[in-house]
Amino acid sequence: MRAPDRAFQVEIMSIRWSLRLVLMLTLPPVLWAGNAVVGRILVTEVPPIALNSLRWILAGLLLLPFGWRVWKRPQELGRRWKYFCVLGFLGVGCYNALQYAALQTSTALNVTLIAASMPLWMLLLGAAFYQVRPRVTDLLGALLSMAGVAVVLSKGQWHLLRNVTFARGDLLMLLAVMAWALYSWLLVRPPPHMQGEQRPPWNWAEMLLPQVMFGVLWASGAASIELMYWTPPAHPSTTSLQGTHIALALLYVAVGPSILAFRFWGIGVATVGPAVAAFFANLTPLLTAVLSSALLGEAPQPYHALAFALIAAGISVSALKGPKTKSPPAHTDQKIAIRAE
Repeated sequence: MRAPDRAFQVEIMSIRWSLRLVLMLTLPPVLWAGNAVVGRILVTEVPPIALNSLRWILAGLLLLPFGWRVWKRPQELGRRWKYFCVLGFLGVGCYNALQYAALQTSTALNVTLIAASMPLWMLLLGAAFYQVRPRVTDLLGALLSMAGVAVVLSKGQWHLLRNVTFARGDLLMLLAVMAWALYSWLLVRPPPHMQGEQRPPWNWAEMLLPQVMFGVLWASGAASIELMYWTPPAHPSTTSLQGTHIALALLYVAVGPSILAFRFWGIGVATVGPAVAAFFANLTPLLTAVLSSALLGEAPQPYHALAFALIAAGISVSALKGPKTKSPPAHTDQKIAIRAE
């Protein structure tokens, strides 16, 4: 059973590491951690669904100079508008709105740790709808990651799992993770009517812009309903922001975790592959803990360290190379996802 270990070691050793590459892979987790912390502050000032809508409206406007050429081929968009509509709903409209809503009643650290249950939902959806049989290492890695999530939900007291009660924010984040898992599968396994088509020659911004535009329609519609019923939290944040600070925070979540993180992550993954990049992605909970402690006074607890260790172990196990299983070939129309944490 040493061959998988050697294969993984060869994969890592074959990468031509440089300071630029390390920074390219480290910057996205820093930006995603900042998004969780800034979001935790903003949701006391701005309704969460409206915050999501504003974030992606700004991101879409900033993407226009880089992706406007996608509109020069309207027939390509016309054949895919339903597909982009679903992607926008799940990736932009659901995930981010649910994450910000979760931050009203859950901590930034809890939210990022619960997001680490993603491997399990990926495996379940793949097996249920796409006939993709997971490897043993995939299952073991997912179970370890779920154990880390269970530690967070039980606050490190395992006996409480028998009577565990989920905070509303925890449940909302679990729903967000499920939505993101479905979104991710749809990227590489489009609906049958699109299986025979080839992806148009779009660059990264041109692939992202239609998803953002359709997502903004969903997010704006939901935000208009939310504004009719939303009331500010009973206990406002101690880090209350002024108007200028709110604008700067909105600019950050639109540029940093939305556009810059997406671009840098795409380059990094293309260079080292998703297995190695996953180690960097899961720096997010650790960095969130540091930022939360520094900016929000939400000091990490001992059970958070245990949860992070379990999640890291899950990533390490699932990254081991095992026998490949047969699965339908990935469709070439969509290879790029919005990393919307």
